[in-house]
Formats: sequence, C-alpha cells, structure tokens
Amino acid sequence: MDASGRQMMQRALSLARRGIGRTAPNPAVGCVIVKGGIIVGEGWHKKAGTPHAEVHALRQAGEKARGADVFVTLEPCSHHGRTPPCADALVEAGVAKVVAGMVDPNPLVSGRGLIRLRNAGIRVESGVLEEECRRLNESFIKHVTTGRPFVILKSAMTLDGKTATSLGDSKWITNDTSRAYVHKVRGMVEAVMVGSGTAVADDPLLTCRVGRGKNPVRIIVDSTLRTPLHAQVVIDRTAHTIVATTPAADETKVAALRAAGVEILTCRGNIRGVDLPDMLDQLGKRGIQSILLEGGGTLAGEALRHRLIDKFLFFYAPKLVAGAGKGPFAGEGVENIAAAVQLERVTVRRFGTDILVEGYPEGTCLPVS
Repeated sequence: MDASGRQMMQRALSLARRGIGRTAPNPAVGCVIVKGGIIVGEGWHKKAGTPHAEVHALRQAGEKARGADVFVTLEPCSHHGRTPPCADALVEAGVAKVVAGMVDPNPLVSGRGLIRLRNAGIRVESGVLEEECRRLNESFIKHVTTGRPFVILKSAMTLDGKTATSLGDSKWITNDTSRAYVHKVRGMVEAVMVGSGTAVADDPLLTCRVGRGKNPVRIIVDSTLRTPLHAQVVIDRTAHTIVATTPAADETKVAALRAAGVEILTCRGNIRGVDLPDMLDQLGKRGIQSILLEGGGTLAGEALRHRLIDKFLFFYAPKLVAGAGKGPFAGEGVENIAAAVQLERVTVRRFGTDILVEGYPEGTCLPVS
C-alpha cells in the first residue's frame, strides 16, 4: 500500500476512534471513500443498533461511490444483525476496490465479507495498518474470540511504587491531568471494577466525570458483602452497580442490596473468595467487552496470578512515600526474576509531572495456586 492509501486508512482510524465506548457489542469502525484521490464520503459507527461506518460513508458519497476506492478499518460484515450486511451495501453501490485494515475475528464474518466482495468483482486488499486497527478494537477482539472481557489494570503510584501510605491515604497521588485521563478511559469501557476493600475504604463513585463520556457499569467484587448500604456505588443511581459475590454470601445482606437497586452476581467461590475466571465468564456472557480494574491490591494481585489482565496502565507521580506503604499487588509474588511478568509494546507518556507507562503482558505469568 502506497503512502496515500496508508494516509486514508489513518483517516479511517481517526474516524473510528470517535465511536469508542459507544458501539459495544459491535466494534468501532471508520470508513473513507475516495475517488480520483479526493475523499467523497466518510463515516464511523456511532452507536450499536445504528448504521455502520460504511453506510454513513456511502450516504455521503452518493453516486460518487460508483467506481471509488473504500478504506475501512475492519472487514465489512456479511451477516444480518440489527442492521443489513455492509458488504452487500458496497456491492450495490458499485465500488471498485475495498481496502480493509484487518479481517473481522467474529466467526459470523471472518473472511466472508471479503469473499462476498471478491465474488462481486470488487478488488480487495486487507492488512493495511493492521496493528493499529487491532489495537483500536482490542476489547472487541478479546470478547468475540474468548467470550471474556478485556481487562485493563490502572494503578496510580509514587516513584517508589506505593499506591497508599501505611495508613491507607491515597488522595491524591497523581495530578489533575492524570485523573482526568482516567475518567476519559472510564467513558470508553463498559465496566469499572474494584474490590470490597476499596469500596469500603475510599467510598468511590466510579463514574465518568469528564466531557460527555458515559458512565460504565460498576462492579464490586465482594465475597462477604462488606459493601455498606450507604456507599456511593449503592445510593448513586447515575450508573448501574453489580456486586459479585459467592453462594455463601449472607442472604439478608443480599436482599438488602437488591432492595437498594444493586444487582447481585453469584459466582463460584474459592479459598480467596470470588472465583475471578467464573466471574469474567459470566460478565462476558452479559455482553461486557471491557473492564477497567482500579484496585485494590488484593483483587489486582489475584487477577495477575490468574493471568486475567490484558493491559496495564501505571501512573507514576514524582513523590516518595517509603516505609510500609501499600503496593499495587497484594499476596504472593514470584520467587525469582525469571518468573516475573514481562511487558511488551511498552509506551511512555507525560501528564504534566506524572508519567504513564502502558504495556501488555508477555512471557511467564504468576502461577495460579
């Protein structure tokens, strides 16, 4: 693909990002239609149940779509869902060529859209800026291929790795800019999750409070139902709250939380409390594609040991706590460096004086015991 084609795919990616956080269970998709080197139509998938990116672009292009080249971040769908197949719409419009950033991992599509286009005589190319296209829809890809949500761990720390002082004080470690970015991330995921210890100690609201971001579903992992009825996640009705617990939970507490409007998700239990793999399986079946895990240390440590974290967001502030302050992961760690979790595709960003280190797990993870 020449530089001009890559530039058009970059434009399609830019359009697709506008839909992040609003399209689930569908992927975020952008589309650009080009004729004679000029963009004649463009669009993106704005919300689940509404027209897909290709339809918006075709409507804008009108008759100019005939004989044009189409750049789309994801293979056009070939099946009937809540909307008609986009592959059929492109065929009917008479486009000459379709360039897809990646093949759709959804088994209902997975190459069928491209085959439909080729059979109609349309030239097809795929894999252009594929890494960027895959990262755009990493949550969708994880969910559609495994059935589980994509889990992002966020942790705010001092330079010496402390998430709180020995007395539990953590407000505020990072600056306003970092915290605003976290709210932006909340607006792009389907759910935000914390453990019962965080719910009790910090009494967080766990909503998105920047721009027009939507509020994610709030998930509290609480095997003993410690979450009080006066907690913000219980009394605040601007977002839905799910408390994940076990069959051993006190029925009186279960009834009280349900009466307060909280949904109870009963999961298998184990010696450490809620069985996290079972919980994620259940949440995935409910259509939750992505979860922002914000703590605390016990929950984060358990998720790491079970290899359930797909992406890490470590915010570091230029502060030192020292002493017996708390770290991001509680519980047993590895016994030697060779067994440590290795991160790849690591990037570093600045938020004022704070630093964000972002990465994905690779290599040997902590064993599940």
